[in-house]
Amino acid sequence: MYDLVVVGAGPYGLSIAAHAAAAGLRLRVLGMPMASWRAHMPDGMLLRSEPWSSSLSAPSNRHNLAEYCAVHDLTAEHGVPLALDTYVAYGRWFGERAVPQVEEVAVTAVRPDGDDGFQVETETGELIAARTVALAVGMVPFAHRPWPLLELPPELASHSSDHRDLRRFAGRDVAVIGAGQSALETAALLAEQGARPTLVARADRLHWHGPPQPLDRGRLRALRAPHSGLGAGWPNWVWSQLPWAVRRLPAATRVRIAETGPAPAGAWWLRGRFEPAVAARLGHRVRAAVPHGDGVRLHLTHTDGGSETVDAHHVVAATGFTPDLRRLRLLHPRVRTTLRTVAGSRAPELSPGFESSWPGLFFAGLLSAPSFGPSMHVVHGAGFTAARLLRGVQRRLNDRRGDRRGATTIPRPARDGAPAATSGPASEAAAGEPAH
Repeated sequence: MYDLVVVGAGPYGLSIAAHAAAAGLRLRVLGMPMASWRAHMPDGMLLRSEPWSSSLSAPSNRHNLAEYCAVHDLTAEHGVPLALDTYVAYGRWFGERAVPQVEEVAVTAVRPDGDDGFQVETETGELIAARTVALAVGMVPFAHRPWPLLELPPELASHSSDHRDLRRFAGRDVAVIGAGQSALETAALLAEQGARPTLVARADRLHWHGPPQPLDRGRLRALRAPHSGLGAGWPNWVWSQLPWAVRRLPAATRVRIAETGPAPAGAWWLRGRFEPAVAARLGHRVRAAVPHGDGVRLHLTHTDGGSETVDAHHVVAATGFTPDLRRLRLLHPRVRTTLRTVAGSRAPELSPGFESSWPGLFFAGLLSAPSFGPSMHVVHGAGFTAARLLRGVQRRLNDRRGDRRGATTIPRPARDGAPAATSGPASEAAAGEPAH
């Protein structure tokens, strides 16, 4: 029986696996490395996050993005956006060095196996016994589509995460729904591929980030707007640097922060590409969407009460992702329907060590955002997640082994190159929050 099975091989899954492997756990890692980035993000996309906040996580900060770029004679500079293909290549390079073996196989089911763990089934029919499971399945299963688009066939409506190659829309009218980075960049890329995009957004105006301030600046300027993995400013800094503190907030506050912070906005480097090339209908809500001719007709309602229609060959919903356990079909219904959720959401309530109410079942990434805040939406949150989830796994393993044969210990992860230590079951503070 394995100590841990990690389901998913994106930034979160690979980071968790890197920490678990370094701690000596008996481990399996299942999934296609960087699959969402390779197959569900459009060619030509650039990372909005700064390179210094985009590294995957391994103990002692090994195999970071700066190291990869230095080895391959690439640029990773503050204020210089990184190409998607470069980042995908970095993720695969990280996995080859930090994770013993990633098995490129899909998981079809995760089931409880008595009182001692889980049974993980793969598409090949293999059954894997595991004491603990970490689900790091990425964002794609949770793509949000506005309800007026749900009845349209795939040839007329899609989500932004459905597209890697936008060239097929050349010469066609495409409506893009949304006002965040995904919508703005999708629309700009469509225009650059020869399509005729129209942006439709409820917002009365579009918001754009300014160019980032230098990392090396005066103390007063840094104090007014500190840098963070979510952008500049104190709210972003708190959500980025103190996810454990976000978790201590009331559930309703956590859900609101996870849903609304940071506010939708476009990257500074995108504005000059978007504004000359994309028509925008702002202050409009999609009331209905119906097939019309060889495309789709959108019926829009304006905030002033007026209405109009937009005809397009296709409509792309760049409307984000909603954490919802109901969409996690690989998880056995008995587990999925009995998990305790964060009030006001359909996401699992998690312990300081990212453990759900089902002992031994851990979640990472988007599904953890209503517990730990918006840093779980971005790669920067992988470092916080990996270290603390590992402590949660170790605590659960110690508890289970202790139940069977008395108190026992397993290695704890080394910090900053120090020798690994051993301990008994971790306290709640050790599992993810500082003691107070």
